[in-house]
Amino acid sequence: MRRFYKQVTIGANEGGGFSVLLDGKPVKTPARSALTMPTATLAEAVAGEWANQGEEIDPAIMPMTSYATTAIDRVASQRENVIKEIAGYAGSDLLCHRADEPDELVDRQNTIWQPLLDWCEAELGASLEVSVGIMPLRQSEAALAAVHKAVAKFADPPLAGLHALTSGCGSVVIALAITSGRMTAEEGFAASQVDETWQTERWGEDEEAADKRARLRREVLAAAKFVKLCTD
Repeated sequence: MRRFYKQVTIGANEGGGFSVLLDGKPVKTPARSALTMPTATLAEAVAGEWANQGEEIDPAIMPMTSYATTAIDRVASQRENVIKEIAGYAGSDLLCHRADEPDELVDRQNTIWQPLLDWCEAELGASLEVSVGIMPLRQSEAALAAVHKAVAKFADPPLAGLHALTSGCGSVVIALAITSGRMTAEEGFAASQVDETWQTERWGEDEEAADKRARLRREVLAAAKFVKLCTD
């Protein structure tokens, strides 16, 4: 799509929230709903993405806009399903599946992952079990309910970012740790890549895998930024 506007501004809505205006007209979502954002800082970030477009609009470099529209077009109408999908990661969370060898990888997983599970139990009341090797794992209903409760506290806009964080990291525990301030997005991404990092250190990394990893990192950092902007 070619750029069709010259001026980008933000405005406060009478009913609350903020909008991005293109030549004075408010931006709408793909479903034609008003793109209303909860904070001025988020609106400014979205406005910046629109202002930085060249002659052709490139959605790939507009992550804040993408998450904001997702919150309205998908999360608002399917909130319970989104919560269930995010919380469902607790049943097979990355942090709960440990290697049984080699010792160096086992130690690295335990050192990086176990403190996060300890935090999850202390702060969320969710005591998640750990399996080693190919042993099957079944989490308690109490632990799953505690994670569901934590996820359900998020309003629609940050819930969109939490969903992206969870899927990007393969771990709802890491996602909640990032959004709570327990760890930075960079630390969270590194924690989610323990296995991949170990493999790379041993065998190297081809260009395709490196590109995929870099893209995933950008997505995780953008999702964390979006959640923060929703409350700033």
